[in-house]
Formats: sequence, structure tokens, C-alpha cells
Amino acid sequence: MGTKLYTYFRSSAAFRVRIALNLKEVDYESVYVHFSRSGGEHRQPEFLELNPQGLLPVLDHDGTQLTQSVAIIEYLDAYFPDPRLIPGDPTERAHVQALAQIIACDTHPLNNLRVLRYLRSDLDLDEEGVTRWYQHWVAESFRAFEALLQRYGSGSYCYREMVSLADVCLVPQVYNARRFGCDLTPYPVLSRIAAGLADQDAFLRAAPENQPDAE
Repeated sequence: MGTKLYTYFRSSAAFRVRIALNLKEVDYESVYVHFSRSGGEHRQPEFLELNPQGLLPVLDHDGTQLTQSVAIIEYLDAYFPDPRLIPGDPTERAHVQALAQIIACDTHPLNNLRVLRYLRSDLDLDEEGVTRWYQHWVAESFRAFEALLQRYGSGSYCYREMVSLADVCLVPQVYNARRFGCDLTPYPVLSRIAAGLADQDAFLRAAPENQPDAE
């Protein structure tokens, strides 16, 4: 039946899954779901049948439909374990998950598109206010992420010399932080790792500007 990824070029959560699929060299079909067209294709009844949250990504693997990017990547790690993105050792696993969750649980949910739209439309924040909100929460999270990277003695990757879930989460968040003009100079380790990864083939092919639905 194959593998389908419901995706949108600007979705950083879908960006994560695209990276993971590329790293694992999984062939997949992209199904593009536009966040603005027709009032938001992710809000239409047919998409809500796939994901009642109305969020991306959704992975359909041989008829099994999965939501939430980190859960999807854990699933992919079980089915396609080369390369493994989540270590088997309990301590290493916890360290990688902690780094990933700083992004996936503490940063991204405060700064995703639906939150920014709510700030503009319902709370009447102007663009300066929205940008200040975005930059504040990125700084809060990146400060902690940077400290943990220095603790782990990171080289080319977030955790030891292996690409992991932490890297897969970091690169899309740094990409978005640059879009919103966040000052990354206080985070030299984080910035160096993200820059090095962004040039690797699996990350580069997953980048928003390289997607067929990019605008």
C-alpha cells in the first residue's frame, strides 16, 4: 500500500518527518494540504477524518494513519531502524528525548501558525507584538537547549556523534527562528550544529523552499 505523508511546506512538524523519512531512505508520496486555500484545507471535513486535530503531519503507512510528528518518528524508528534516531540505551534515550521535547513541547506549540493567527486576530496584537512573542519563547527555549548541548559536549550533532531526534527537531525550529529575525548569537553551539546539518542531503531535501508546494 505504500507510504503517504500529508504535508505543507511551511509546517515545521511536517519538516521533521520529511527529514526522518529522508534519513531512513523511505520512499513516500507527498499529499499537500494548504493552510490557507479554501479556508484552510486542514480544516475541511475530509482531512478531519484523518486527523481530528486538523494538524499536520499525518503519515499513512500501509493503511495505518498516524499523527503527531514525534510519535510518527518513533514509529518510523521501529519500522525502519537504520539509522536509529532514538537511542536504545535508557540514559541516552532520555537525554535525546529531553532535547527534542524542548523544541516539540515547549517551543513549537507556543509559536505555531494557529497561535500566531490567534494573537493577531483575537488578541489584536500588531506584527511587532507577534514578533516579540515569537522571539521571547525561542530565546527561553534556546537558552536551555544551548546549555544542555554544552553539557553533552556536542560535536557535529546534538547528542554525541549520531544524528538523532534532537537534530531532527532542532533544524526546523532554527529555520523558523531565522525567518522571524531571532538573534542566534547567544547560541553558538546550537547555531553551528544546525548550520552543518542543514547542508546535509536529507535535511536539505526536506527544507521548505525545496518542496513542490513551496510558495
